Amino acid sequence: MSRNQHIFRPWVPEWLIRLNIFMVMFPTVMLFALSTANVNAATGYYGAEPQDIQFSMLVYYAALVAFTPLEKRFFSRIATKEYFLICLALQVIVTYLTYNAHDLYSLFTGRFLQGILNCGVTSICLTLLFSRLHSEHARETGYSIFYGMILCSGSLTSLVTAPLVDNYEYNVLYKMMIYAFVPGAVLLLLIMNRVHLTRKMPLYQLDWTSFFLYAPMLILLGYILIYGQQYYWLQNVTIRWSIVAIIFLTVVFVVRQLHRKRPFIDMAVFKSKGFVFGIFLLGALYIIRGAFNVTTTYFSQVLGMDPIHTYEVLIYNIIGIVIGAIIAGRLVIQRRPLQFIWLVGFFLLLVFHVSMYFLFAAEADQSTFIAPLIIQGLGAGMLLTPIVLFIISSVPESISASASTAGVFVRFAFFSLSTASINYFSLFFTRIHANSLSENTSALNVQLGERLHLYQAALQGRGLMSDQAAKVAPALLDRAIQKQVYMKYAMDYYEMIAILILILMFMIIMAPYINRTIINVRSNQPAAATV
Repeated sequence: MSRNQHIFRPWVPEWLIRLNIFMVMFPTVMLFALSTANVNAATGYYGAEPQDIQFSMLVYYAALVAFTPLEKRFFSRIATKEYFLICLALQVIVTYLTYNAHDLYSLFTGRFLQGILNCGVTSICLTLLFSRLHSEHARETGYSIFYGMILCSGSLTSLVTAPLVDNYEYNVLYKMMIYAFVPGAVLLLLIMNRVHLTRKMPLYQLDWTSFFLYAPMLILLGYILIYGQQYYWLQNVTIRWSIVAIIFLTVVFVVRQLHRKRPFIDMAVFKSKGFVFGIFLLGALYIIRGAFNVTTTYFSQVLGMDPIHTYEVLIYNIIGIVIGAIIAGRLVIQRRPLQFIWLVGFFLLLVFHVSMYFLFAAEADQSTFIAPLIIQGLGAGMLLTPIVLFIISSVPESISASASTAGVFVRFAFFSLSTASINYFSLFFTRIHANSLSENTSALNVQLGERLHLYQAALQGRGLMSDQAAKVAPALLDRAIQKQVYMKYAMDYYEMIAILILILMFMIIMAPYINRTIINVRSNQPAAATV
């Protein structure tokens, strides 16, 4: 019998094994986006600012990125069943403590520990997923499935949690995650044999020093990108010292990696032109993908959709992602030119941003956005997996693990940068357009009185008394101005993203070495944490 046949008990049908793997994977992936499932509800519960909630997600992400290299050693040393039980038990305990957290520092601590423990569960799920795909292209298929789930995680998490947030306190989401973990985990423990899925490695000489250099550096990077604008960047002493600390930690970390036999990240990966180009594309994709939040905010702030209806509309985006990931997986397996795959994917994203530029309006029907949402999902689904496979395949097999680890860092850095850029440009463009619109609605503008009169007449037509309508009408006018300001900001930001996409497409056309890289990950173990 093969090793794959020994992983699970012989009486377990294949369909139940695959279903069980997905039952464990879904809550694992959803845990990442839980912090921002409903930012308004989270800020109200913790008495925090939106930046605090965004930072809690980056703390989780930083822990996941930093612990990835160490996790591989634990996974290879401990039998998979026992390792999963340990990770599960600790994950449930930490999630319960996070559920009981009522202040930001407790929340940050809980999210950091969740990120560390998520590495183990993710590693087990990926390896088990690959073990059930018996074709010669199992890893390509497995990566397509996993990255498709990652792309869907934000919308799917918000859709699932929206009814709970409407009816309960925000922290109940963490209790929901405990309940979501348990059924799949218990079933997996019942049907698995006690086996090692990877070659056993000793646990001595673990490089904890690199971890304690790497993790604070990532957290400080996220801190600067999230809070820098709020504290006026270099005008704030905390921001200045954070930058100094990042520089110091980075220098020490890099020097340490250059002199270690088994480094966290082998710096030789950066000698590959293909690898550098791949991580640049990956970072740009995360900035482009992050711009999708502008659309979801437009649905809620301008069109007035409640969270449930907002994320119901995003089901069409999820459908597009699934289709795009399937198409990308098939094209990679068929050895289609990567330039072709990437150009099609970025072109679809370009179509989405250009179409949304013209669709932003104060009033619109939901059906108007179905096609653009599907197109955006198709583009994102077609790009992420081929780019990641290109990054791993562009370096020698001996350092492919370092390429994967560096790729996780790039995703964290550009995910943080995307969040920061939206925060910055929303304030920048909002201030410009608000000043412009305020000039047009000044007391000297004769149209102001006419617009207020129209609002007042409409309110009286709905039954309000004249004096009440006169008080409410200015608030309606201000609301209309805020909508216009946000739409103009959204148009400006999507114009910038469209230009970025055109530049990327030109670079792809001008990089002939792309198609010389052969996608081959059959002999490479999956990354422990690839969110």
